[in-house]
Amino acid sequence: MWLSDFRIVLNDRILPRGALLVENGVVAEICETPVPGADLSGDGLLLMPGFIDMHGDMIEREVEPRPNVRMPMELGLRDLDRRLKVAGVTTGYAAVSFNPKSAYGHLRSYDHSQSMLRALRTMRGVLQVDHRVHARFEIGQPEALGVVEDLITEGTVDLVSLTDHTPGQGQYRDLERLTRRTQAEQGLSRADAELAVRDRIAAKQRHAGDAAATLRAISAVCATHGIALASHDDDTPEKVALMRGLGATVSEFPVTLAAARAAREQGLMTVMGAPNALRGLSYSGNLSAREAHALGLLDILAADYHPSAILPALLILGRDDPEGLAGAVRLATANPARALGLRDRGEIAPGLRADLVIADDDGIGHVHAAMRAGQIIYSNGSRSLPGPRKAPA
Repeated sequence: MWLSDFRIVLNDRILPRGALLVENGVVAEICETPVPGADLSGDGLLLMPGFIDMHGDMIEREVEPRPNVRMPMELGLRDLDRRLKVAGVTTGYAAVSFNPKSAYGHLRSYDHSQSMLRALRTMRGVLQVDHRVHARFEIGQPEALGVVEDLITEGTVDLVSLTDHTPGQGQYRDLERLTRRTQAEQGLSRADAELAVRDRIAAKQRHAGDAAATLRAISAVCATHGIALASHDDDTPEKVALMRGLGATVSEFPVTLAAARAAREQGLMTVMGAPNALRGLSYSGNLSAREAHALGLLDILAADYHPSAILPALLILGRDDPEGLAGAVRLATANPARALGLRDRGEIAPGLRADLVIADDDGIGHVHAAMRAGQIIYSNGSRSLPGPRKAPA
């Protein structure tokens, strides 16, 4: 199948009027000029690699869209699949927490989290996006170690991040902001919200020794099974060094400039959220993704909680990227592929999977279609898209 007259976003440049041949699910040939009689004419639309989202928090809310209103698991997973492909995500890592003491309650209980992930694994063959699993391991929950280890051993988990949501550090460095948020989310009085925050701090102090042992144990499990390890909400160079020593190769959502710089110095790839980049600020009052990008400290852009923000964020960052849009697009394609060991995708190049996104850059940008391994998985109906041709006999 020939796709012609597109602005093809390669890893290092853009072909203004290029053409692409897809055969047997992979990119077979790239031409710098249009090809007559192509199966699909792009009329100047963008053709990019499919987005690889290494951190998407949407699965919990698709399964339970309102507190205590549970949808059938299959319905929730199909809705997640639809939400991702419409945003141009062709490989998505569902980020699931194991923290029954969080404000999300049973949504992050061990039983519920396991059931979601096992259902996702079972449905991989019928869903259209390439779904993978990102286990968010809360270091203050040593009881979760056995649960996550079982999931890793059975092949359900593809990525682990080490999270610590104790007040006073990381994402929750600002205790006043956290107290107000706790008060609003849990419907508590000011005094009860302050007490809840203090209790969380005290609990971490009581179990500091257990947490250190748990970190070493989960790190060893990941190393044994070849699972990529990421840190989360790094706020100091010291924490970055600790996580690097445990084997982390990715720093997710560094909350301070000092932590982002330390991650770069120690060879960790940094991840920040597309909503942060799109809006120009963090909803938690932490480091701006645009600031990190301007300083050359941003490696990967993730959906975080809003996958449709990826394309608009890339277009915004492309305005100031030293390599233009091609450099910005790598944040959601080639760079996460490299960080996660996905050697068969992440850029448009001969021999790699034809995971592709067709989009425009009008206004905030719009995804017109998405392809996974040469197959159309989403189209907005703006143009007639052919199916891939059969290989000659």
